Amino acid sequence: MGTHVLVPIDGSPQSWAAFDHAVSNHDGATITTLHVVDPMEGVYSDYGGGGYYDAQTHDRAVERGEALGDRARDRADDAGLLETTALETAVETGPTARTILEYAEENDADHIVMGSHGRSGVARILLGSVAETVARRAPVPVTIVR
Repeated sequence: MGTHVLVPIDGSPQSWAAFDHAVSNHDGATITTLHVVDPMEGVYSDYGGGGYYDAQTHDRAVERGEALGDRARDRADDAGLLETTALETAVETGPTARTILEYAEENDADHIVMGSHGRSGVARILLGSVAETVARRAPVPVTIVR
């Protein structure tokens, strides 16, 4: 059984750099791209404590994730990698770091390769770091690409 590499993608240049790193360094592996949709995508508030849920907005976010998977497949195909490397795509909904970790565990990933936005200082404290959380909690090696 070959190596299974999980590559979370969000469409940012950093996530594409991680994808490119994974396909260039894990020839012959199974590479799975994972796009995580925020569960709050489609939830709107009226600032009075109430709100509503727009299922179409959530569906569009899922479609965007599927389009990112298609784009990853096109990139791998253009590079001639699909002859030796199996590429799978997935879209999941949930808290980003937790969903990545759960997906890696449930799907027997051997390695996670992900991009980092490289935030520091107050921005990192306020926004958090998905890459850092995954790196600290993952049961498998994590490569962070900037």
